[in-house]
Amino acid sequence: MADEEKVHEEAQTEKKRDFGKTFLEEVRKSSLTVTFLAIVTGLLLGGLLAALTTEGVYTISPGDFVVVTAEHGPNDEIIAVELDRIHPSEDTLNGELNFSGEVKRTSETQIEVDGEFVPVQQWRIGNSSVIVTDETIKKISFGQRISSGLNAAWNTYVALFTGSIGDPSKMIAAIQSGDSQEIRRAFNPFFESLVQSTPYIFAGLAVALGFRVGLFNIGAEGQLFIGAITAVVAGIYLKGLPAIIHIPVSLLAGAAGGAIWGFIPGFLKAKTGGHEVINTIMMNYIAFRLSDYLLNNLLKDPEGFNPISPPIEASARLPRFFGDPIRFHLGFFIALGVAALVYWLLFKTKWGFDLRTVGANPHAAKYAGMNIVSSTIIAMSLSGALAGLAGTNEVLGVNYNLALAFSSGYGFDSIALALLGKSHPLGVVLASLLFGFLRNGAVQMQLRAGIPIDIISVIQAFILAFIAAPAIIRTIYRLKTPDQDVDAVRLSGWGGK
Repeated sequence: MADEEKVHEEAQTEKKRDFGKTFLEEVRKSSLTVTFLAIVTGLLLGGLLAALTTEGVYTISPGDFVVVTAEHGPNDEIIAVELDRIHPSEDTLNGELNFSGEVKRTSETQIEVDGEFVPVQQWRIGNSSVIVTDETIKKISFGQRISSGLNAAWNTYVALFTGSIGDPSKMIAAIQSGDSQEIRRAFNPFFESLVQSTPYIFAGLAVALGFRVGLFNIGAEGQLFIGAITAVVAGIYLKGLPAIIHIPVSLLAGAAGGAIWGFIPGFLKAKTGGHEVINTIMMNYIAFRLSDYLLNNLLKDPEGFNPISPPIEASARLPRFFGDPIRFHLGFFIALGVAALVYWLLFKTKWGFDLRTVGANPHAAKYAGMNIVSSTIIAMSLSGALAGLAGTNEVLGVNYNLALAFSSGYGFDSIALALLGKSHPLGVVLASLLFGFLRNGAVQMQLRAGIPIDIISVIQAFILAFIAAPAIIRTIYRLKTPDQDVDAVRLSGWGGK
């Protein structure tokens, strides 16, 4: 009996070990692992770029004027040289270079270092005779370059972190002080990042929904503008309504405006075969110029001189949860709710299954009796409605009016979000949070570290390049592709027989 129990325990232990190995293999092959590593690699390359482009890396070079002081040993040999200055007109960081052997001055033009004669490039007499050779300057220059680059990379991401999440020391100090105003200021960067992420969630869901149905919606930016226009009209001209009615009506108006702008290319695609990429791009320009015209005429604030609309009614504004300077509002939770609704629609309903089938193989879907025309039109209309909600969010929750070029490219960035999120609602939400935090932190990064804000776009481009070409990540990190080790997976019980 004891032997049987021992055999059973050994079998269970071996089974757990096999399960662990198989699980690790699945993680290594998972697309989520590739996505995570793509993000990490993009951030590392961004730090490298910041390090290589900092001024200290490329301004220090051999041949610059050098002023140094020397430390002498007991036999009057120079054992250390301290860098005082590199450029004739500006001070730089102090640094120290230690020689490994004895250094003696032998003439005006050369010195002896460990028994070898080295020509003198520049030298200067301070409190004592100091010899500076070309080799010395190269060593000092190299050390300064490395130090400047590493400091730049470190300061870049420290500023990015504190700008997007907040300074932990300030947060703790604010909580200990008990001052509500100081607490809000300390935690404002985190909540502002959520505010920046909200329109990304709506716009990313819009493009992801189109991808699921095999449609490339490039018109999210235009649909966003139209949604903002219809929302601001509802927010301005519907007066006397309570907030519980005015807010939903304004949200629906924004969604309807975007849906109409998505319906047109969807209809053209389904009925005439007109490519949605070309049509949505053209619709973008129509939306931009239409908003310009309205803000300079019908929607222009009569009390102002700039092309900006009047402020919306207070009853149409999305509630904010904290006082100034925090702008965090109800729109973030609406975006999360819409993401959950899109997930339920796509993966828990028969109609969502039909949409995904049409996107995966329209010919098979048609053979199975699915209506390709209605699926295309409805999908593009829903995609436009989601993009319209992104513009609505900015009008009702952030700006409270509509101005020229109010969007900072949310619609175009949404294409990247859908790709990064693998066209899955949860993935889109996570990708939107990443982009929102990067976007908000970039401002402080530029102010504190002196790194141009455009480096965030470069980091995003790196990430997307690795997402679009996962083979690069798999090669760098030696990850196995999903079609490898199929037999091993089957033997472990994951794949069956």
